[in-house]
Amino acid sequence: MSEEEEETPKKSGLGKILIFVGVGVIMLGAGIGAGYVLFGNQQNTPEQIAAEIIDKNRGQQAEVTGQEADVDEAPAPEKQSKESQKEEVFQTLYFEIPGNLTTNLKNSRRFLQIGVGVSTRYDETVLQNVEANLPAIRAAILATLSDYSEEDVVGREARQILSDDLKETINAELEELEGFGGVEGVLLTSFVMQ
Repeated sequence: MSEEEEETPKKSGLGKILIFVGVGVIMLGAGIGAGYVLFGNQQNTPEQIAAEIIDKNRGQQAEVTGQEADVDEAPAPEKQSKESQKEEVFQTLYFEIPGNLTTNLKNSRRFLQIGVGVSTRYDETVLQNVEANLPAIRAAILATLSDYSEEDVVGREARQILSDDLKETINAELEELEGFGGVEGVLLTSFVMQ
């Protein structure tokens, strides 16, 4: 009798596994069937759709110009020049000082944590100078930040004043170390006061 009792739980455990496998197979088949019904009848590939759009655009261009569209040769776009008030346009270069700078605010229990980025329109030498002198620049920024109170950093105008002050600080440090500043903008990439 004990042998029959031991076999019964094994059969019910095996039966449960077979039921789960059977249900899984049925659901898989239903998913494949639904996918075929919804997506299996698509006759156009992305390449065919793109070709149809190109042909349609060529036909519209021909209607506008009054000519037939040549399927083999697409018209080349013409370059259009715009007059500029500036004679020379310079590229703005950016560098973000790695990590955040954290300092206590003056006469407060709160602290300020900021991320600082610099921008310049001079060549990359300015950014290389910033990177080469990071310890001195970080120390100068922290010294400047220690003069600010909680009220001095609240609001958009206050942050702009802080940004301008940091620009002057960084340029002064670079002029002392390298003989030339060149930082034209300081960006506060993160700003947390706690």
